Amino acid sequence: MIKKIFFTIIIIGFVTPFIILGYYMTQYEYDTSSLTEYKPPLTTRIYDKYGEKIANIFDKQHRYYASFDEIPPRAVEALLAIEDTTFFEHPGVNVDAIFRAIIKDIKARKMVEGASTITQQLVKNRLLTREKKLSRKIKELIYSIKIEQELSKEEILERYLNEIYFGHGYYGIKTAADGYFHKKLDDLTLKEIAILVGLPKAPSTYAPTKNYEISLGRANRVISRMYVLGWIDEDTYNQALQETPKVYDDTLTQNKAPFIVDEVVRRAVEMGIDDIKTGGYEIYTTVDLRLQKVARDSLKYAYELALERIHKYKEKEQKKLASDPNFEPSDINTSLLNGALVSIDPKTGEVLALVGSVDYKKSSYNRATQGRRQPGSAFKPFIYQVAVDLGYSGATKLVDIARTYEYEKNGEELKWQPKNYEKNYKGLISLREALIHSRNLATINLVNEIGLTQLLREFKKFGIKNLPNDLSISLGTISLSPLQLAKYYTSFANAGIQVEPFLIKSIDQNGVTIYEHTYKSRFITEPTQAFIMTSILRDVVNRGTGRRAAARGIELAGKTGTTNKNVDAWFAGYSPTIETIVWFGNDDNTPMYKKETGGRVAGPAFSNYYRNVLKLYPQIQRKFEIPEGIIEVDVGGKKEYFSDISKPPRAESESDPQEELLF
Repeated sequence: MIKKIFFTIIIIGFVTPFIILGYYMTQYEYDTSSLTEYKPPLTTRIYDKYGEKIANIFDKQHRYYASFDEIPPRAVEALLAIEDTTFFEHPGVNVDAIFRAIIKDIKARKMVEGASTITQQLVKNRLLTREKKLSRKIKELIYSIKIEQELSKEEILERYLNEIYFGHGYYGIKTAADGYFHKKLDDLTLKEIAILVGLPKAPSTYAPTKNYEISLGRANRVISRMYVLGWIDEDTYNQALQETPKVYDDTLTQNKAPFIVDEVVRRAVEMGIDDIKTGGYEIYTTVDLRLQKVARDSLKYAYELALERIHKYKEKEQKKLASDPNFEPSDINTSLLNGALVSIDPKTGEVLALVGSVDYKKSSYNRATQGRRQPGSAFKPFIYQVAVDLGYSGATKLVDIARTYEYEKNGEELKWQPKNYEKNYKGLISLREALIHSRNLATINLVNEIGLTQLLREFKKFGIKNLPNDLSISLGTISLSPLQLAKYYTSFANAGIQVEPFLIKSIDQNGVTIYEHTYKSRFITEPTQAFIMTSILRDVVNRGTGRRAAARGIELAGKTGTTNKNVDAWFAGYSPTIETIVWFGNDDNTPMYKKETGGRVAGPAFSNYYRNVLKLYPQIQRKFEIPEGIIEVDVGGKKEYFSDISKPPRAESESDPQEELLF
């Protein structure tokens, strides 16, 4: 009787697991598609023009994907040594290991040893919750057996090493290698590999950024296990034990240029890429990270100069108020003062640097691309270029006198009496001097002389939209972003060819290029005519309103811009190879301090930028090239440039005595 009971118990004990297994296999659907068709969320990487990483973009999981071919054989050996030595022999479940673990757990009366294979760990992480229930363990076994039937061992390893969490926010071994060691998988040492494969057991405990010594201890156990198995020799073993790798404790995004990243994301979304944070794209930009830093520092430099200068103005006004109670001090609020800088290659349109505010942490609004402000006198070169293209030259005389313009608005007769910034007038002034010193009256009279209708017709070649249909166009009453103004200024900087600025060169996904920029340009004027304008704008920097924008050792050309009541301050200019636009103003469109002009506040940022460009790239082209067809003539002791279109002034003919007698 006892024997029957004993055998019955044995039979029941043997059959019961199969009954339970059969029950779970029939009662549940085991969808393995998320592993067989493995598409985890992947991090998008953004690079500068030299291949240096600017930032990582991801949603919840930071992950780079590594195909099995990318994974070093040593990494596979190390993983199997510490986690699943018989991986290539079992069907997804290691029965011997399970029984060994059960016996040890019974003896210890607690869970002291697990028996999960790599396949089971993968299933647990990808397909199941982490709840500790018998039902979950049974499902894990069934899933594992099923996965082993649907995927090869290599495919399972590939998915495991891409899916598993490696601590510090890193998912996947490729991500961890880059994050902890700044290395590609192929460049990892055995000790670094051992650190990585030792992490999944307890990522927080073994993370080398938190517990370096504990992490090394775990790695040494991995290496010792490889030695015991005979997978490495004694020399390799001893060398690996002694190594202490350098570990980096980076932020996950590693964002070196937040304004660039924000703009790239915005443009990618406009292209129709709606999975930018999970699609694993590699985005190659035109940005030079070194110039980006210089741009950021230059903007901050000019901003701090402005604050210091305005503080001194305040002190002077307070002293004056103390001696004169009737004196009204300026209402100066510097809390809203901000700026933007964009720098491009005018020959290609590549955006080299782009900074949207003085401090991204305080304001992430990108004034360089999204802000629309009036350029003021920085717009004048377009008017003067039209004149030059119509045959005017730098020596052409313009009328610089005050005039009153009467016009009607909403049935009311109004008067407009524009003035020069200096509040004086010269009578007659050369076109060159009028632009160098930014003479408003000469510019307005030039527009009158050309004719507003013809000027607007000629402006179509620049592609500038929303131009005012009145004489206020002379003073730059049009709203543009710094990047838009940079586009139009390429007409001067690129020898008469306007190019479209661009930020993204190409986008790859899974090794396939899905986007590549197409160069866009339009003909504006002949190289000779563009050079005549460059020669005038060069004088603006050398001896005109843009003197504060000069940088020793390099020729620069450009134009200041200051709008009515000092609301906006600009400097737009270029060297022979790099074009840069700087803007400053208050965010609420209120006036800055009355002495803050384009030359005074924006000029120093421009100058500082080019001084540092020369330090970074001393071999850069420093002088403007004179194109064929330019004629140099001495006019009044000064060098002037002419062409077949802008002809030299005719020499006065000799007097004829007979002709004089007739009068």
